[in-house]
Amino acid sequence: MKVTLGSLDYIVLGVYILLLFVIGFYLHKKSSRGNADIFLGGRMLRWWQIGLSLFSANAGPMMLIGFAGVGFSHGVVGSNFEWLAWIFLLLLAMFFLPHYLATKISTMPQFLQLRFGKRSYNFLTLYSLISILLVWLGSALYAGGLIISQIFDWSLMFSVILITIIATSFTAVGGLKAVVRTGIFQSIIIIVSSILLSWLALRQIGGIDQLVQEVPDYYWKLFRPADDPNYSWIAILAGYPVVAIYYWCADQTIVQKVLAAKDLKEGQKGALLLGFLKIIMPFIFIFPGIMCYVLFKDVAKEDNAYITLITQLMPGGLLGLSLAAIIAALIDTVSSGLNSFSTVFTLDVAARIWKLDEKAKLRLGKWITVVAGVIAIGIAFLFSRSGKGFFELSQGMVSILAPPLSVVFLTGVLWKGMTSRAAEVVLYGGGFVCLLVGICNVLNFPYAGFWPHFLMLSVYLFLGLAVVAVLVSLGTKSSLTTNGLQTLLEVNRSNGQNLRPVWAGWAILAVLMLSIYWIFS
Repeated sequence: MKVTLGSLDYIVLGVYILLLFVIGFYLHKKSSRGNADIFLGGRMLRWWQIGLSLFSANAGPMMLIGFAGVGFSHGVVGSNFEWLAWIFLLLLAMFFLPHYLATKISTMPQFLQLRFGKRSYNFLTLYSLISILLVWLGSALYAGGLIISQIFDWSLMFSVILITIIATSFTAVGGLKAVVRTGIFQSIIIIVSSILLSWLALRQIGGIDQLVQEVPDYYWKLFRPADDPNYSWIAILAGYPVVAIYYWCADQTIVQKVLAAKDLKEGQKGALLLGFLKIIMPFIFIFPGIMCYVLFKDVAKEDNAYITLITQLMPGGLLGLSLAAIIAALIDTVSSGLNSFSTVFTLDVAARIWKLDEKAKLRLGKWITVVAGVIAIGIAFLFSRSGKGFFELSQGMVSILAPPLSVVFLTGVLWKGMTSRAAEVVLYGGGFVCLLVGICNVLNFPYAGFWPHFLMLSVYLFLGLAVVAVLVSLGTKSSLTTNGLQTLLEVNRSNGQNLRPVWAGWAILAVLMLSIYWIFS
């Protein structure tokens, strides 16, 4: 649908774009200290920078568009993807992060090299590059490009290319610091515009009581029956953890931001901040979709629920702000993916092949950012041919890519008996199977409806690979790294910092989340 914008809306959009470039390029003028600035921001990020940057990277076009679509079609069940995330953010902050920082790694492949050796390292390097291109770049560009093309009546590929140029420009120049600083700015835009939209929609409906009455009862159920074809409670409770362990604890684009923390506590508090922000996300991302169902179910569809709501309710100026929020979510997701791709390729591929000094790494990292943007454009074009919805496409890709990494990282940090040979079998064999299944699923091969729901598919793959990991480990010699790498539990025992205040924060968050589930039960 083409959106009619007023002059005030164009002014708001123009100011947003101007501020984005000023913030992104200002960092390059203010500070440039070698490859640490472009890859890990000098490891000087504070907790609020980490938390808001994680929020903006996570709140991509799938969040704004996809979650509104889930709310429109299924109700609050999609909130589980947000309200269960705190458990895995806790795992990242309090268990995985101390281990990562103790080993002084810069990328996830480097961790696997320490634990399982070079073959596992080589696999994850390639797998990380592929997953970043597919999950963080390709699907985000496709979803966002389609929305931008609908808003301005542009072609899909022109929209994708324009978005890529904007995101690539300041990411290549400013690196992670630019991504974090613009992410903070864009988090504020996303939160403010989404709260305004929810408030306007609720006022139009006539209040909370009227909203509850206007939708079917099952729209307010967080857990659906086991025979539900889309989001059964089994799929949620069994499938989501498989995805979440990989996404929150082992994905380069997410973990890179906490690796750049000034110290352990700053990283932990940053993850905790995101955990608290997760409380409000369904109310400003999923509930608008439910409100759109009440107000415009006769004219709206799942994938345009968010656009329909803002075009029908947002007045001049605020409409421009809402469109800026969509663009902000898109650009930050793309820029985070570009920076992560550049980091992994430069530090884990190029630096291992050629002897590069710091200036050469910095220069190469900038060029690789541009190359990744070009490749992502091609992937977005392929995704445009899949015929799948935003949420199903993006979440489905993560769910299928996650199982081998979830198995290897969990066993690698918790079980000393996990051997290098077992890790290689799971990574290479399981990774190939998962990639093949993912491609077939996206292309609907051999026919539409052949594959189970993406969450259940993730569970089956995870369980199968976990069994393989145990059997191969029991049949091979233990091969814990020769440098005496500690397990996750050993690292936490040896950590002498006082973490009681951080643990208290997680306890408060746990009480709040349990209260929310009690209310919706």
